This record gives sequence, C-alpha cells and structure tokens, in this order.
Amino acid sequence: MPAHTIASHEEWLAARKALLAEEKALTHQRDRLSAKRRELPWVKVDKNYAFEGPRGRETLADLFEGRSQLIIYHFMFGPDWPQGCPSCSFLADHLDGPNQHLKHHDVTLMAVSRAPWPKIDAFKKRMGWRFKWVSSHGSDFNFDYHVSFTEKDKAKGKVTYNFQTMDYMFDELPGASVFYRDDKGDIFHTYSAYARGLDPMLGAYNWLDIAPKGRNETHGMEWVKHHDRYDTPQGVVACCHAEELDPISAFRQQLAKAG
Repeated sequence: MPAHTIASHEEWLAARKALLAEEKALTHQRDRLSAKRRELPWVKVDKNYAFEGPRGRETLADLFEGRSQLIIYHFMFGPDWPQGCPSCSFLADHLDGPNQHLKHHDVTLMAVSRAPWPKIDAFKKRMGWRFKWVSSHGSDFNFDYHVSFTEKDKAKGKVTYNFQTMDYMFDELPGASVFYRDDKGDIFHTYSAYARGLDPMLGAYNWLDIAPKGRNETHGMEWVKHHDRYDTPQGVVACCHAEELDPISAFRQQLAKAG
C-alpha cells in the first residue's frame, strides 16, 4: 500500500463531498446510457437454435420459460475443456442471488456454453450453482454471437469480438446477449456486451472499487480462482488452459497494451 495523505475530518469531508458530486454525475450519466441502450434497434432472430439441458432438447424460445426477456451469459467452457473458465465462474457466482428476483420480474437469466451437457451438469454440481445452464454443442449459437471461434478463424489469425476485428487468442471468449419475445412468439436480439462491458455484472468488483486497495490487480484477473480452489498453493494456476494465464487476464493485458 503506497503512502497516503492523512487529513483532518474536516479536510476529508470536503474531499468526500467533491467526490460525491462526481459520483452523482456518473450515476446520472449511467441512467442516460441505460436509456440509450433500451432505445437500440432490434434484430429479429430467424435461425433455429438447439440446446441441451436438464429438460433435454430445447429451442431458444423454450429458454425464455414463459417470460418475455432473456439474458444469456456466454460462459467460456469449450467442448474439450476439463472445467469451466475461472473468470466466468467468478461472474457466475453472481447469478443465483439476482435470479431469485429477476424470474419474478419477467426476466430469465441463464448461461450457455459449448461444452456437452454432461460436462456442464457435473461442473455446475461441483460449484453448487442453481441457475439454468444449457449446452449449445453442435449449434451455431456461440459462433453467431461471436464468443466462439473455429479452426478456420485460428488459421486466419483474426476474429470479430466486441464489435471489432482483433487477433485470435482463444477458441472461447466471454459475453452476454439479451433477447425479447413478443406476444406473437417472435424473438429479437436486443443487446450484447463483451470484455469489460461485463464489469457491471461483477458485484465483487463494485465492493473492491470502494476498498482502500481497489481491485489490486497486476495482470487482470489472475488472482481469481474457482471458489472451491482458493486453498490451492500460491503459484498454481487452476485454469482451463494449463499453459496460459486465465484467458480473461490475457485478454485484458492485450487490451491494455492496445490502449
């Protein structure tokens, strides 16, 4: 912890009030940005997607579970991976709490991965999660929403991610996509977010942001482990790619270098 200014209560209060004015301005700006997000045009989903989960085969319409709004977290868990990504697991730890309320407010919140359903089911049980999670294995869903990439993409060395062309890094990357289903049953894609656009969904970061040391990260999310692996020795990387840092950490390092 670097040396810090020590002030009287009066000096601290003056500085805190000045910061409060900036915090309020940011809150109002966020409200305006959220309104613009809701005003985005929608794209009708005409493609038939198939998923597999605890109920067997399901369509995209089935995933709404009778509600009009569907939020999908694209969880990084490739078909040949032994376990889900630690950073995606970190975010997934934030799903069950809100889900107790969202499902009563016309919103279905769930996860989708390309790993086969038996792998997802086993990992979900290990982690103790309750949210719905289905497999898109064999479907174009993850590819169409630019969170999974093919061998052809790897050979080309370029992919489309976060609405821009960037260098290929991994076969899976994180994201969230939002859909609306109208009274006629038509489905529309309304929004997607990737990379640091997912930060608002990480409640733990909001707590860290008000702590004295902040996020206290040197290489992105390298400190994050599966919540049942924090007793592993320091220096042991519990990750979906043994030869790499957590993919999100590597991604953020590359993003930081790019400015």
